[in-house]
Amino acid sequence: MIFGVYPPEEQWRPLLVTGLIAIEVSALDKWYGTFHVLRNINLGVAAGERIVVCGPSGSGKSTLIRCVNRLEEHQRGSISVNGIALNESVKNLDAIRREVGMVFQHFNLFPHLTVKENCALPQILSRGKRRKDAEEVATHFLGKVRIPEQADKYPGQLSGGQQQRVAIARALCMTPKIMLFDEPTSALDPEMVKEVLDTMVTLAGEGMTMIVVTHEMGFARKVADRVVFMEEGQIVEINEPQAFFDAPEQESTKRFLANIMH
Repeated sequence: MIFGVYPPEEQWRPLLVTGLIAIEVSALDKWYGTFHVLRNINLGVAAGERIVVCGPSGSGKSTLIRCVNRLEEHQRGSISVNGIALNESVKNLDAIRREVGMVFQHFNLFPHLTVKENCALPQILSRGKRRKDAEEVATHFLGKVRIPEQADKYPGQLSGGQQQRVAIARALCMTPKIMLFDEPTSALDPEMVKEVLDTMVTLAGEGMTMIVVTHEMGFARKVADRVVFMEEGQIVEINEPQAFFDAPEQESTKRFLANIMH
């Protein structure tokens, strides 16, 4: 079955009945000019579920998760987050962005601010928190990602892996219910990848709803509840990790795994 063409609603529709759906993407299409980058995407994510999205470059993976908090606008179909429709309503968008944290390939830290200040500033600007309270929250989450001793340093004094953990802490400071990760280890040197993945494994173990775009297949095997494979803007295959890796159904999935896991 080509999931981008035939909606896999039987996989997640029961979750809507119980109220456990966190993200619902239905018949989603997006174009860049004449380029059809996302084609009839249907995906439901349960609260507390960990989804890994993989596929070749240019398959639409990052665009898909960027649509979830409207960093990219879609042209057709619908998205809802915790029952809130993502539409033209600024109120709805603000509500969704309060629910969703995002970590990018690049850290996007302010170089002139300390680590603690980088984590506190979004809380002050977006939540109206007092600086003292925001810094207490920052200290808590820097401890959670295991770098509390770096709080008073500047980003340029940290390794890439440490900077990415600061970016994760900054997102967590906003107390999101859902975390989106857009290839969070792709800009890191190989020796720094493990420390970031270990932080993400900890989050997953605590029940955070997560969608992770990554080529780290070991992480997918260990953490994912389901793996989503995309190609040419479509969802080609969705399965639990063991079945996905040991018995992929689609030829394109088999080719991708053969290339990435050789």
